[in-house]
Amino acid sequence: MGDMSQHQIELARHALGLPNRRKQSYRNHFVTGPGAPDYDAWEAMIADGFARKCRATVLSGGDPVFILTPKGATAALKRGERLDPEDFPTQVAHG
Repeated sequence: MGDMSQHQIELARHALGLPNRRKQSYRNHFVTGPGAPDYDAWEAMIADGFARKCRATVLSGGDPVFILTPKGATAALKRGERLDPEDFPTQVAHG
């Protein structure tokens, strides 16, 4: 298991709705499918325990939905940012 790459951190931050004025995540999802530019990066995050994948539905346009684990979400935070306690009930502010 390695660290998240800069590209993976950017994808994770997008999934969390960061950056924003509140410096707090407000969502946790990213929709992409096989053959799309970001799909392999998300698959690698699953292998490293940073994300998990939910099956494709009509709501997601037929593509899988990737959800960050607390480990992946925490790794994407910058100093002074925190995770929404509704999405991550046991996590604390970073740095």
